[in-house]
Amino acid sequence: MCSYVSILTMTNSTDGALSRRKWLGLAAKTSLGSGLLAIASTASASAQTSPSLAGASQDLGVRNYNIRDFGAKGDGTTLDTAAVQGAIDACNKDQGGTVLVPTGVFVIGTIEMKSNVTLHIAAQGKLLGSGDGKQYHAADAIPLRGDSTLGDGNVGLIFAVNAENITIEGPGTIDGQGAQFRSPERGVPPPSGRGGAQRPYHLLFHRCKNLTVRDIFLYQSAFHSVRIIQSSSVKLDGIRIYNRVNHNNDGFHFISAEHVHLSNCTVECQDDACALFGSCKFVTVTNCSFSTRWSVFRFGGGVAENITVSNCLIYDTFGCPIKMRCGPGSRFENISFSNLVMKNVTGPISIGVGPQQRRQATPQTSMTETNNAPEQPGLPAEPGVVRNISFSGIHATVVVPQQLPDVPFTSGYNPGEIKSCIALNGVEGVIEKITFNDVHITFPGGGTAEEAAVRDVPKIVGEYYQAGVYPAYALYVRNARGITLSNVRFEVEKAEARPAVVFDHVTDVIVNGFSVHGTKEAESLLRFIETRDVLLSASRVLAATPVFLQVEGGGSQGITVDGGDLSKAAVALAFKAGSQKNAVKLRV
Repeated sequence: MCSYVSILTMTNSTDGALSRRKWLGLAAKTSLGSGLLAIASTASASAQTSPSLAGASQDLGVRNYNIRDFGAKGDGTTLDTAAVQGAIDACNKDQGGTVLVPTGVFVIGTIEMKSNVTLHIAAQGKLLGSGDGKQYHAADAIPLRGDSTLGDGNVGLIFAVNAENITIEGPGTIDGQGAQFRSPERGVPPPSGRGGAQRPYHLLFHRCKNLTVRDIFLYQSAFHSVRIIQSSSVKLDGIRIYNRVNHNNDGFHFISAEHVHLSNCTVECQDDACALFGSCKFVTVTNCSFSTRWSVFRFGGGVAENITVSNCLIYDTFGCPIKMRCGPGSRFENISFSNLVMKNVTGPISIGVGPQQRRQATPQTSMTETNNAPEQPGLPAEPGVVRNISFSGIHATVVVPQQLPDVPFTSGYNPGEIKSCIALNGVEGVIEKITFNDVHITFPGGGTAEEAAVRDVPKIVGEYYQAGVYPAYALYVRNARGITLSNVRFEVEKAEARPAVVFDHVTDVIVNGFSVHGTKEAESLLRFIETRDVLLSASRVLAATPVFLQVEGGGSQGITVDGGDLSKAAVALAFKAGSQKNAVKLRV
């Protein structure tokens, strides 16, 4: 508070003496200010003691709820489920806030997240899933096979249903103790007593909105790590998933989710790393790395559209980095894959349209392989459609599949995975407007003359039920139209009797700036069967081969080979199986 002494001091300052009028004016203002300050001080003191002014509601929505205050021990032994749930319930009741998991190991069974709650796990904090299967229960509000798009499993270590404004964040850990839910051998119950579809996911969300998971380490789930069903406005950022302890250990698994943004994540898992089932729309995936035994981007059933995947690293993936299985009644459209590096993968891209053979899931079978398309009993489904899919800036090294050293059980491999290629396989339905731009891939080779001789490829859409392999080492396309290849380079590392490219009943194709590695063991470098309206321009043969292009079938026509360097092919063109020489215009 200013005083008369202060005023007198001011009159003696170096600023000069004040006039009498100014001095009186300043004194009056000081007196008034002192009074106002006294009133404000009195009001402040009153507010601190008056519930009507301060109230209990001033900090609602921003409070912290330390789970230790609710009785959690964090000693790695005591069951802390009730304490953690109590903190979440209190936070939700108070209109939201943050539930704190401090340093310690907190053993829990099933926990339900609720609206407006942030669950924050400290760097040295861990939520440890109990090894006792009795500590888990199903989220009954999540239907199972009553809605075939949902598939199996409605048990979560942490779950939420019909909730909004949920955040789960690190930098701590959620450990699912997945080994306790794996049977040592067929017919023997797992140590937890809970197996199959009754295993808990790390995180399970159904019909939630405005959901965020970030900066968390998700370790060894009993089932999928993150499963998100019929939810919207989802942000997943900075998540690390290590999930290789059990069969069907997916990383992210989305079912009919919309407006999903996945970024800056690292996923090492045993099953699908990023599955998109049902009708997933408006999805972006960027700046992530993936490794898995099965697939990375796995599409099955429903309507998947308006999706972009960019700037990702895919390594040690033995099952197919990009796999689309489009059954009757499904449609995949407007999907872009760009700037992807694939190191040590099998079958880099596989698109199949048509009915799929279904079989019982086994320990060597991805569970999603057996339940990947919506069923509408009694209603005939329209044939599937895959349209407007682009692949650009993709550089890959394809290898023979291997056993991942950190998976505690042996993975079997099917013939179609061992000698894999890029496949666009239309059995029944539509594949159209597929673009490859700036795609450079090296394949291992090793195909035999018997495999190259196959013309009647079994009418199935997946490699897992196939007795043989695709009759091309790099690209096999069947029953498709509107295919574009620009600046594509295919190389092979060892002797290969199969052609690099097979087009089987394909129309409307543009191939420009195509560089392809030939082998002397192959009958031809390219094989076109009943294929028409194709323009090949600026093609380049990289190594000696008997024939550049072999045309087969009387329906093949309207093929133009324009420019390029075919000098390493002994013969530019060959014609078989009723094809006519006038089907091709050669301008080189």
